[in-house]
Amino acid sequence: MTNFKDAQQQLIDTPRRWLVTGAAGFIGSNLLEALLRLGQTVTGLDNFSNGHRHNLEQVRALVGEAAWRNFRFIEGDIRHLADCIDACTGVDFVLHEAALGSVTRSIEDPILTNASNITGFLNMLVAARDAKVSRFVYAASSSTYGDHPDLPKVEAVIGKPLSPYAVTKYVNELYADVFGRTYGMQSIGLRYFNIFGPRQDPNGAYAAVIPQWIAALINDQPLKINGDGETSRDFCFIDNVVQANILAALATTPEAINQVYNIALSDRTTLNQLYEMMRALLKDRFAHVGAHQPTYGPFRGGDVRHSQADISKARSLLGYAPTHRIDAGLAQAMDWYVAHLRPYRDISCTAPGMVGVDGSARTP
Repeated sequence: MTNFKDAQQQLIDTPRRWLVTGAAGFIGSNLLEALLRLGQTVTGLDNFSNGHRHNLEQVRALVGEAAWRNFRFIEGDIRHLADCIDACTGVDFVLHEAALGSVTRSIEDPILTNASNITGFLNMLVAARDAKVSRFVYAASSSTYGDHPDLPKVEAVIGKPLSPYAVTKYVNELYADVFGRTYGMQSIGLRYFNIFGPRQDPNGAYAAVIPQWIAALINDQPLKINGDGETSRDFCFIDNVVQANILAALATTPEAINQVYNIALSDRTTLNQLYEMMRALLKDRFAHVGAHQPTYGPFRGGDVRHSQADISKARSLLGYAPTHRIDAGLAQAMDWYVAHLRPYRDISCTAPGMVGVDGSARTP
């Protein structure tokens, strides 16, 4: 186990070769930025189904041309084994972020979700195995906990999946475990809880709640919450996720390998608290925000009332130590949100317990 500062210095002293799948997406582009700032050589793979070219251009502007020359981009699809093989060639570490998220989308189109999240995941495992990569770190999901009611969520105790998306993310964990047992492949899964930060897309039916709500406040749009607003979630800033991925890739303790970990804060923030945090950060920038108020509707059937992660396993085996609580993360990201959230008419809130102005339910 090592701490993050030591891990960063280790990479500066001995640069490695990385593959980031989903490199043009929210989490992938933040990983790309962090690695290039550390002087690493990075390959990115993306088909732009969720990611955006402007995310890559933002990273390029932030890291500078010298660092950008260490980046190779492949426009490809994890559903195509040949693209995965090309991307894994000569790589030390894989950070696999590419997937089709959203419970709602998986319910609407389970075949497409399965193709990306299971077939694509298996393709990446095979390609990484054959390329003899040192470590395969992949994005798992808190959706794996399903209907299990206990809090905080502990990695070893899960319930029944509540959506096709949750099934696919659990299958990822099973496949990674089997590849470890069968082929000796080293992998680590990171179960993300409600990640937020710069370059998170506010647009579209499957966008995340924090950029959606900030856009609603900036644009003085209605914002409706299902229930009483006391539903709570474990919101986690993107810098904590970047830390977890790098620590997982560099972990040397045998007990830490071929495991899954919760990546969050081990905290709970209610939707009402979240709304007030955003409003407080924006009211001095936009005069109308001070008078803005959400509206409330009935609870939506099937929503989990509270979610919170136990992160003691990640702390003890990976050295994970979150640097940003939700208030600090929101404050750090707010300049980006204000600069990049364009006005748009359809403000659809996507976190559990929320609906958009059109009354349509959204789920992450």
